Amino acid sequence: MAFDGCFVTGTDTGVGKTLVSAALLHTLARHHRRVVGMKPVAAGLIEHQGQWVSEDVLALRAASTVVAPADLDNPVALPDAIAPHLAAERAGRTVTVAELLAAHRALRAHADVVVVEGAGGWRVPVNDEETLADLARAIGAPVVLVVGLRLGCLNHALLTAEAIRADGLALAGWVANAIDPDMPCREENIDTLRRWLPAPLLGRVPWQAAAPKAHDIALELPHDLVG
Repeated sequence: MAFDGCFVTGTDTGVGKTLVSAALLHTLARHHRRVVGMKPVAAGLIEHQGQWVSEDVLALRAASTVVAPADLDNPVALPDAIAPHLAAERAGRTVTVAELLAAHRALRAHADVVVVEGAGGWRVPVNDEETLADLARAIGAPVVLVVGLRLGCLNHALLTAEAIRADGLALAGWVANAIDPDMPCREENIDTLRRWLPAPLLGRVPWQAAAPKAHDIALELPHDLVG
C-alpha cells in the first residue's frame, strides 16, 4: 500500500508534537505535491484574523502545501486548554472517534499525504469511552513518536512505544526534542532510547532559547515514511 500519511504522538503534552508535525510536512513536501496537516482535536484557542483558532492548527496550515476546509483539518476546536474530553464537556458537546475519522477520510481527498497530530500523549480520552489511540487505530497509519527530553522521558517513551505496538500499529520512528536545557545525561538518555526503542531516530531538535523553525529541522525519513 502506498504511503499516505502518519500519526504523530508524544510522550506527554508540551513535548513539541506540532513542531515535529510541521517539520514532517516540510520534509514530505519534497516527495509529494499535496501534503496537509490535521489536528483532529484542538483544545485552547486564540483570536486570529477575527476567528478563534488553535495555534497548533495555524502552524500545521502554514507547513501544508494545500488549503483544506477548516472543518476537515481541525474538526473539533475547543476553547479551553485542558484535556480534550474535559474541554468538550465545558463546551457542551461530545466528541466521537467516528466524527474525527470521517473528517480524516474526507481530508484525504484533498491531499496525497495527511500528517495527523494527536493531543497530549497516546492514551488521551476524547469522551468517556474512547481515546485518541482509538482514532490512530482506525486510521491505521504508521506512528511517529516525539520524545521530550527531560527527566522521566525513558519511562514515558518506552511505555508509549509499548502501547503503540499493543494497539497493533507500527512505530515508524521517533524524534528527540531537547525541551529541558538543564537535563543531565542528555546524550546518554538518547543512546539508551536508541537501544531500547524498536524504531529509528528520525531527527533531533536541539534546545534553543527562541522557538526553532519547523523548516530548519532536519529529519531523515525511512522509505516507508516517504512512499
